[in-house]
Amino acid sequence: MSPFSLLFYLSSLAVLVDGKSLSYDWTVSFSHRAPLALTKQVIVINDQFPGPLLNATTNDALNINVHNNLTEAFLMTWNGLQMRRNSWQDGVQETNCPILPGQNWTYSFQVKDQIGSFFYFPSLLLHKAAGGYGPIRVNNREVIPIPFPQPHGDIDVLIGDWYSADHRDLRALLDNGTGLQNPSGILINGRGPNETVFEFQPGATYRLRISNVGLKTSLNFRIQDHLMLLVETEGSYTAQQTYSNLDIHVGQSSSVLVTAKNQTSGKSYYMVASSRLTDAELFGVGVIRYPNSDDFPSGPLPPGPQLHDYFYSIEQARSIRWNLSAGAARSNPQGSYHYGSINVSHTIVLRNGETDIKRHLYTVNGVSFVSQGTPLKMADYFELETLKTGIFPDTPTDNGISTLDTSVINANYREFYHLVFENPTPSLQTWHLDGYNFFVVG
Repeated sequence: MSPFSLLFYLSSLAVLVDGKSLSYDWTVSFSHRAPLALTKQVIVINDQFPGPLLNATTNDALNINVHNNLTEAFLMTWNGLQMRRNSWQDGVQETNCPILPGQNWTYSFQVKDQIGSFFYFPSLLLHKAAGGYGPIRVNNREVIPIPFPQPHGDIDVLIGDWYSADHRDLRALLDNGTGLQNPSGILINGRGPNETVFEFQPGATYRLRISNVGLKTSLNFRIQDHLMLLVETEGSYTAQQTYSNLDIHVGQSSSVLVTAKNQTSGKSYYMVASSRLTDAELFGVGVIRYPNSDDFPSGPLPPGPQLHDYFYSIEQARSIRWNLSAGAARSNPQGSYHYGSINVSHTIVLRNGETDIKRHLYTVNGVSFVSQGTPLKMADYFELETLKTGIFPDTPTDNGISTLDTSVINANYREFYHLVFENPTPSLQTWHLDGYNFFVVG
């Protein structure tokens, strides 16, 4: 398989000033819940799991005051939101200081020049294995039309693997060099099989915003006897194509339009999220009901692709194209930028791997990252002379030597970088360019 190639745009775009200022007050705490029959400590936000919807419009300024009522330090990151100049608000270990137990921190940032479906989640101490996640919508400004008829309703669908073990025990396994085994099951909106119910009206069209909020498992999403029209993924409108099922990998979000049946049969339908490339196939199951329909569907679950057919997933991903004629955050078409004229300043090849230095670790170009304690973004901003970072190799080496280091890629403002991702391992890998927009080119 050829390397995955991106153009990384390190530039600050002009921002329109017609947004609103939105304020939220969130309390993060533990609650004993049993999503899959076994009770464990779950991270809830304002006593909700999943957490509350973060609903904004392009160019809105968000102020989210997070109170940490956990017994551990906490950080929240905003998956998919473009921070750019606000990147030190991004809520990961190297941009923010952790929120200590009993303390609070207000994240203040603007959703600049973007639209789409995203989600937030905890970024420290494997808290994501305990929950703490929730949906994000960034809606079009009224002056920018969406490239499809306004749907009857918007529905957030958060799918993800779930481990019944406590997140501290899972963290200890990883620290001792033992990898995560297969999850206990799959949740849909934080609930187990047949516990999540969606009400459809006959003939109405719904926008389902689907996000894979899990730890490691790719999932296939489908609805019994219903087709899905893909219209948006990762904050970009797509060329509209119909799918009977859709692979959603960890961290990914996509929007589909589903038109309800004009039925009076009293039938209800399965919504399924099934695991991909796992030892055994796991299923998360929801229910779609119509007025006066049966409480639960009958018959077998709708089939998906073969469990280990990763070529199916690759070809499906290749079938997704940008809608080059639609405007997104701005009125100009998404394809109006002439990518062929980009002056690439530097090419960086990033190869993921594994090493056994003291314990089982992952590497990039032979380097496994070690935090120095002070967030790198803060150290850079305050020009701390004590900050020592290694020289990160721009290309992988084949000498088989791995190191532990605080690695940093230096980038210059307003330059274009071409990133090539290589995965020689037998497992699927996902990459997260935290806080930045990027363009897939190959």
